[in-house]
Amino acid sequence: MNTTVKKIILSLFLIILCGSSLFAQNPALLDSVGRNKYNFLQFASETWDFIKQPTKWEGSDYLKLGMLGAGTFLLMQADVPIRNEVLKDQSYRKSYPIEFGNMWGEVYFIEALFGGFTIYALYNGDQTAHKIAFEIAQASFYTFLVNGTLKYIIGRARPYLEQGNQTYVPFSKYSDPDHQSMPGGHSGIVLTLTTVLSRNAKPVWLKVLAYVPAALSLFGRVYLDKHWTSDVFLGGAIGYFTATWVVDQHEKTFEKDDKGSQLGIRGLNLQPYYDGNSYGLGLTLHL
Repeated sequence: MNTTVKKIILSLFLIILCGSSLFAQNPALLDSVGRNKYNFLQFASETWDFIKQPTKWEGSDYLKLGMLGAGTFLLMQADVPIRNEVLKDQSYRKSYPIEFGNMWGEVYFIEALFGGFTIYALYNGDQTAHKIAFEIAQASFYTFLVNGTLKYIIGRARPYLEQGNQTYVPFSKYSDPDHQSMPGGHSGIVLTLTTVLSRNAKPVWLKVLAYVPAALSLFGRVYLDKHWTSDVFLGGAIGYFTATWVVDQHEKTFEKDDKGSQLGIRGLNLQPYYDGNSYGLGLTLHL
């Protein structure tokens, strides 16, 4: 797929994607979303919270970590047979689905999505678009740091080197991508973007649709012989959990700030009104 075609597809995708009617917050969360500034200070504060997260983990968090490790280990046992099966037919390497899936995890695609939502937010004053742009940048940054660090430490050989799936060169040069197979970088970014978009999408069909390019990308990384299946699984899981954490930070219910009554009333507004010969007070309950 040449550059021109990529740009056309990307532009059309962004035009469709930035429709405010498709991406809208749950009304119950509007107060929470509105309280966020989505600026550098918030980014810095939440980054520090993200770094401290392991010190706050509970039993369920360690259980998730254990299951993630076990799942990765089990898939490693099937890496070679899966690769052999997938590589039997390579006639689709340049097909549109594979190319599009691969494009989904590229840095320029992140920049394009971030730019698209940012411009839309500034032009229309749309807080939801501002939120999505912020979360795309924030979650992608965190995922890149986590996956990039693990890649450098683990140093797993990529499948195309034909060195087997148990060859490791830890702490290899960062400029040496041949031994940075685990976890999958594209996979992490793909699940990060997909999770942010899906969580912010309004219609259910769009939430589901967001995972289609993700599936193409995950399969494509194995099909193009860039990663082992276990690499894709681990990288994608990191991207998903990271993006989920980021979105959750911006959709808190703020129980500590809102002292609700036993009836579930968080507050009320009184507003006077005057209409000709009629006047009075309007009462609004925040449930």
